[in-house]
Amino acid sequence: MKKIGIILFTSDLRLHDNTTLHQAIKENDLVIPLFCWDLEHMNQGQLGFPRHGTIRKGFLHKVLQDLHGQLKQIGGYLLVKKGNPIDVITEIIGEFSTHKVYTKKQVGIEEKRQNDSIKKILLTKGVDFEEYSTSTVFHPSDMPFSISSIPEVFTKFRKIVEKEVEVRELIPTPTKINCPVLPKKWIESIEEENVISDGKSHSLPEMGGETSALHHLNWYLFEKKAILHYKETRNQLLGLEFSSKLSPWLALGCLSPKFIYHEVKRFENAFLANDSTYWLIFELIWRDFFRFSFKKHPIEYYQLHGILGRSERKENRDFEIIESWIEGKTENNFVNAAMLELKSTGWMSNRMRQIVASYFIYDLDQDWRVGAAYFESQLIDYDVSSNWGNWAYIAGVGNDPRAGRKFNTDKQEEQYDRDKRYQNTWNIN
Repeated sequence: MKKIGIILFTSDLRLHDNTTLHQAIKENDLVIPLFCWDLEHMNQGQLGFPRHGTIRKGFLHKVLQDLHGQLKQIGGYLLVKKGNPIDVITEIIGEFSTHKVYTKKQVGIEEKRQNDSIKKILLTKGVDFEEYSTSTVFHPSDMPFSISSIPEVFTKFRKIVEKEVEVRELIPTPTKINCPVLPKKWIESIEEENVISDGKSHSLPEMGGETSALHHLNWYLFEKKAILHYKETRNQLLGLEFSSKLSPWLALGCLSPKFIYHEVKRFENAFLANDSTYWLIFELIWRDFFRFSFKKHPIEYYQLHGILGRSERKENRDFEIIESWIEGKTENNFVNAAMLELKSTGWMSNRMRQIVASYFIYDLDQDWRVGAAYFESQLIDYDVSSNWGNWAYIAGVGNDPRAGRKFNTDKQEEQYDRDKRYQNTWNIN
């Protein structure tokens, strides 16, 4: 009897450097690549917002289309089924005698609980369940400290891992996959999501799945060599080249952070290593830091007082004030421009994210978690640990040794939008 495995794709939507996919193909005769389009979860309210807004769903749809196309090229397909993973997987193993289910490890508490629930159900049915780490530069097994002793401050974390941990080699990209013939009743298609946009993004490349991700990375590094001025330009607000724009693809796993690391090293060997090439790796380490910190504090990052357990933060939630911030109708036009950009495109620059978060927390005096939940709903590059970790950082309840980052918006505007080009772009007069 042929061995059949299921790979449950979540936020690892790529072929390259994908341990989960590699192991599923290696250990089975037939593999069912699966993604669960769980609308109940996507639309679930969280502090007043759906977890996936329209633009997030639209981007995910494009990524899934590309992944299906990539799998077709090596002889397979992507089965996209509506419903929660537990119900969908239970249905599949009722149809196919399944050997094992493979998926990526999660850091978000809800995502981890879902994986635990799947594992529990599968064990009762005699099906193995395996999770793999696919989302960090440094492999968790190589870290020189336990979860409980992960440093609370980024600088200490960075210095230790840079000195003591080597980045692993890439997992080979599969060239062949064998998939079973599916019952006709399972041949579904996900309805195209209508992506509402009030204006064209002035800072994002053409967004799609792994194919466009790899193309853009090559363009940014080797064609434009824009990485050579990354550190100097990363705080700008408009344009395609001022920062890498890799975050949406990193968030859905269309790009492996380990692959980016090795490509930057390849660029440095071929052309030049400078502060800017290092700084892109530096930012990837920041991303790792938040993911490992979430393992240490799986619940605290969602709580009002964060990882500190106690702070001056308040649960203030004034609906009119929050609505004015969301709609770009506050008293600050600089902040308004960023909020309109987010609402229109699902993205804003890292600099503006810090500014609007500070404004929401300190100037509007609102519960920082509401802002984080709104970002979760809107951002096409939403990543659970980076989003909630950064909001907690700004609020002074996270990993910031300075206990909070209050920005002077007037000074920020003077420094980054003195000519009001950014504000005018988003129709702020």
